[in-house]
Amino acid sequence: MIRYVLRRCAYSVLIMFGVLVLTFLLFRVAAGDPAATVLGKNPSPEELENMRMQLGSDKPLFFGRWRRTEAYPGADFTGGRFLSPGMTASGRVQPEKQGLRLEPGSALLVRKNFSLREPELLLRLETDSPDLQIGGEKAILRSGKAERLLQTFPETLRIENTGNGPVTLRSIEFLRPTESLFDSQLTASFFELISFHREFPYVSFFNFGETLLTRTPIRKVLWSGMWASLMLMLPIFFGELIVGIVLAMVSAVFRGSWIDRCIMLLSVAGMSISYLALIIFCQWLFGYYLNLFPVWGWDDPRNLALPVLVGIISGTGSGVRFYRTVFLNEMNREYLRTAIAKGCSPFQVYFKHLLKNAAIPIITRASTVLPFLFTGSLLLESFFGIPGLGFRGVDALNSSDLQTLKALVILGAFLFVFINLLTDLAYAWVDPRVRPK
Repeated sequence: MIRYVLRRCAYSVLIMFGVLVLTFLLFRVAAGDPAATVLGKNPSPEELENMRMQLGSDKPLFFGRWRRTEAYPGADFTGGRFLSPGMTASGRVQPEKQGLRLEPGSALLVRKNFSLREPELLLRLETDSPDLQIGGEKAILRSGKAERLLQTFPETLRIENTGNGPVTLRSIEFLRPTESLFDSQLTASFFELISFHREFPYVSFFNFGETLLTRTPIRKVLWSGMWASLMLMLPIFFGELIVGIVLAMVSAVFRGSWIDRCIMLLSVAGMSISYLALIIFCQWLFGYYLNLFPVWGWDDPRNLALPVLVGIISGTGSGVRFYRTVFLNEMNREYLRTAIAKGCSPFQVYFKHLLKNAAIPIITRASTVLPFLFTGSLLLESFFGIPGLGFRGVDALNSSDLQTLKALVILGAFLFVFINLLTDLAYAWVDPRVRPK
């Protein structure tokens, strides 16, 4: 058993590594620059630089010696784009689809945005010709990119075509050095999951930084939201489980009768009704029309009654159908006929023998729901104003808080992996015939 647990833990580490990489690619590469989201429209270059340094979005994605900077304006000239703010032209300079065309003797003048304390900067130009002089020195062309290491930072940097033919300049970017080769955004994402310190407790987990807008520690947001989600989802989970098992067992015992047909009719009806429509109808009926429950807020235990009722009604239908099928498969087994022949009471037959032998599929279905106890329900928490993780996720989505969304995705993945491990161990506990290998 110990060997099995260790092996599953090793698999879980690999799975979490894959989830972390995919989440990183989704939120870093596809979602764009988070600094621009935080600062809004028209931030100054220095504000953009400082925010990227705080968020770590100026670092290379995977590894590298250089990170982006706004000390001088960069630009992409492909597609006919002209000069960016802070750039001027001297001589004949014309935008084309392939890039910015510099005629012989013409120059691009790049004005410094702000002062940096860096010892050096790297200017990288994407071009098709070595006939470029940067700040009075010849550029070095390597694989379609001209590079020039700057150790002095003039107020205006001159990029001049010193050749006899035109030069096409596709892009220009300025970079400053990183602390190490692996000082990257991917490495920072790993250290958000586990961090090491020189002081006690030496190791900490799930340090996702701060929210983009309010700058609140995300660990604090997750911790407070998790308790609210548990207060809501635990009663729903146990209510669905108990009601579903009892109704399914009654339906299986009286299969083919009017009781069975009524239970199945209600189950199918509960599965067919939209979750959103059920929430709105229950709020109108029990909240506004009958005035039995409050429909918004978190400061009173009565606020949980209506969302718990909605959650149980919504989830019981599918549970009853699943558990009924499991019980019907078990009711034809010999061990159950033997228990009846020995004179066992109906309670012993159905709740001791039948329920025990049907425990594995029940545990399997319950394990798929357990992670949502912690991450909450998006619709329930949003419509009833419960500040759980589901509500936090919707709020982060509306405000484009990618850091919080990434933390919720990673937390959900970790819970699924951990609960799957516990589920496999629970199989061996409820059924001695199951032996993990």
